[in-house]
Amino acid sequence: MSSILNIAAYRFVALDELPTLREIFRERSRAHGLKGTILLTPEGINLFLAGVGSELESFINWLISDARFADIEIKRSWSDEVPFNRMLVKLKKEIITFHQPDFERTAHPAPQLPASELKKWYDEGREFIIVDTRNDFEYRVGSFKNALNLQLHSFGDFAAASERLKDYRDIPIVTFCTGGIRCEKAAPFMAGQGFNQVYQLQGGILKYFEECGAEHYDGECFVFDKRVALDGALQPTATNICFACRTVLTPDEQESADYVLGVSCPHCVGKQAAA
Repeated sequence: MSSILNIAAYRFVALDELPTLREIFRERSRAHGLKGTILLTPEGINLFLAGVGSELESFINWLISDARFADIEIKRSWSDEVPFNRMLVKLKKEIITFHQPDFERTAHPAPQLPASELKKWYDEGREFIIVDTRNDFEYRVGSFKNALNLQLHSFGDFAAASERLKDYRDIPIVTFCTGGIRCEKAAPFMAGQGFNQVYQLQGGILKYFEECGAEHYDGECFVFDKRVALDGALQPTATNICFACRTVLTPDEQESADYVLGVSCPHCVGKQAAA
């Protein structure tokens, strides 16, 4: 079994004294030899961490001993190597940037749909619309069967793009993303815009893979670390990324003569020189 534990987790909870909290998290993550990123914001916490399993589990036990984080949902996966280069604890205004200053997340709550229930909806052939709230390049790496791609450049584009879904206002809609955090804003926003049956996939793709495997999912799930993409068993795949232009590359594209590690790929070869 791989020895490195990777976790993704978030919790919306009011936080204050963020500079002090940042130093506490820096010290604790350093003590356990962890790498990754922790985002601290007035609206809550978002973290992606990796380390030796026992050390990271100790960190988790410390984290949930704080009442503010006691109910945080942890998504776990394993790898042979730590997929982060360093440990960062950042202060931000939002857990996930939405560019909607008047939006109140709790004003129009949207229920969470468990992974097993989504699978059941697919199995039964139930009528519903499933909406990918991730960026376009993430969608192209893999997505749920029949998922709608809003072709987002960033999540901040979601509010405007959701207008294209207005014909589905009375049909059950399920939003999803990698770990669930984007849907915590996307689904309530849609509910507030008159969509009558909006659900958010609980725990996102990662929780679905953990509980249901890759059934009804085509391709892989992009992740924002050196693993690049995970399969339905939450294992890293052969998919890679061009470090010159940041384009995700399939194994076939990596066989191209235009792919030179750290220099170019079929998508950007010659463009740097031309620029």
